[in-house]
Amino acid sequence: MEISPTTLPYHSTAHLPEARANSNSRKDGLSSSDTEGEREETAKLRARDKQVRAHEQAHSAAAGGLAKGGASFTYERGPDGRQYAVGGEVNIDTSPVPGNPEATIRKAQQIRSAALAPADPSSQDRAVAASTATLEAQARQELQKEREEENSDSPYSSNQPKIDIFV
Repeated sequence: MEISPTTLPYHSTAHLPEARANSNSRKDGLSSSDTEGEREETAKLRARDKQVRAHEQAHSAAAGGLAKGGASFTYERGPDGRQYAVGGEVNIDTSPVPGNPEATIRKAQQIRSAALAPADPSSQDRAVAASTATLEAQARQELQKEREEENSDSPYSSNQPKIDIFV
């Protein structure tokens, strides 16, 4: 995963003539005529957006080069006309490293760290972390098999008769 902050377009209705003509516009995108409910909804969306972006950034940072691109987000338009991130994901390469079980073990551990990196891992995050146990176990079995094969090819393997020489 490439570690790069995701910059998403900031959507606003300020470019529309009717928005510019509204003399009640405020800096936060709401007008003085907006209801308290609209203000509360906008505040909730703003807080959710901040939480979602921090969550996905934690995944991205921990995944390092295993991420397939940056984070992608799902949005909801607020009463102020702006888009707020309400969900997101970071795609991570979870495939084994062909022919290298040691690298696969390290990769599985990094995937687990990336999945559990946010302060509040989701159920999906926990499922990804759990699935790395299978990837890591298979790599450990492959590594053990390779080591056993290397030892059986050695002239000092346990399959050879032992000869004690006393001087």
